[in-house]
Amino acid sequence: MAGDSVNTIFMLPDEKEMKAGGKTTILEASLDSGIPHVHVCGGKARCSTCRVVVVSGLDRCSTRQGAEEKIADKLNFGPHVRLACQTTVSGDVTVRRMVLDTLDIQLSNQIGPGLKLGSVGEEKNLAILFADIGDYTSFAESLPAYDVIHALRRYFITMGRVIDAHGGRINDYVGDGIMALFGIDDRPDPVYSAVRAGLEMLWEVDSLNPYLQAMYRRKFRIRIGIHYGPVVVGTIGMADMEKMAVIGDAVNVAERIEDANKQTGTSMLVSDTAVREVFGRVRIRETFSDVALKGKRSRFTLHEISEIL
Repeated sequence: MAGDSVNTIFMLPDEKEMKAGGKTTILEASLDSGIPHVHVCGGKARCSTCRVVVVSGLDRCSTRQGAEEKIADKLNFGPHVRLACQTTVSGDVTVRRMVLDTLDIQLSNQIGPGLKLGSVGEEKNLAILFADIGDYTSFAESLPAYDVIHALRRYFITMGRVIDAHGGRINDYVGDGIMALFGIDDRPDPVYSAVRAGLEMLWEVDSLNPYLQAMYRRKFRIRIGIHYGPVVVGTIGMADMEKMAVIGDAVNVAERIEDANKQTGTSMLVSDTAVREVFGRVRIRETFSDVALKGKRSRFTLHEISEIL
């Protein structure tokens, strides 16, 4: 390390502090310190098993180049995911190893060439829509199970067509709830698409209700919450059972906004963050300031949108 500045690399989950010169890669420092850092290809940037997440100090890491850049593009790595065999540091950093054992190695090799989203995760800004049926429990308890399934199938198919028509993708069904994503395929204006879809979903439920009234003497009233923010998108599960997973606080906020309709007596609420993306193109019926969302310390400003301008 003669002539090099000496920097500190703090490695997680090993809780180990390492010293590295300016030309020493994270992988070299890790191995020199006795950490069993996986590097299946021998540290030649032909695999991704040595990858780390930069917890702090990303600006003190070398920029991606050559082979690392190609792997990052192929696997949709966010900026904080780096190959330890290619990354040097010019100051103190904290990183976390992502591949620790043989199972992790298998997981890192499950990324199929036909998948747009790699299993390891991709950072995206998405519009997230949650929809739920109000008073669903009493509806389900009042009818035979086969009738409940039939009504839900009709509802889900109708909502799915609306979401699909506006470029969204249903990511999950939870009981009577729907989670839909807009912008997952990098289509422009995801919030505008989500808001249009939400308004049309409300209209379609109104159109569905005469059928439900005639069949079951019941009506659906749905609640919708829309938020926009950063998430990590990846895949979980095994082989044919793989499914897309979306992780991030933005998901939790969107779900809580949907639930906040109970407080405000509304059918669709949109976060202030999302409204900024469509300002001037929607009509706001009412704004609710300083709203407490379940499980969140911060207070939120939420908007009830009545129509597209």
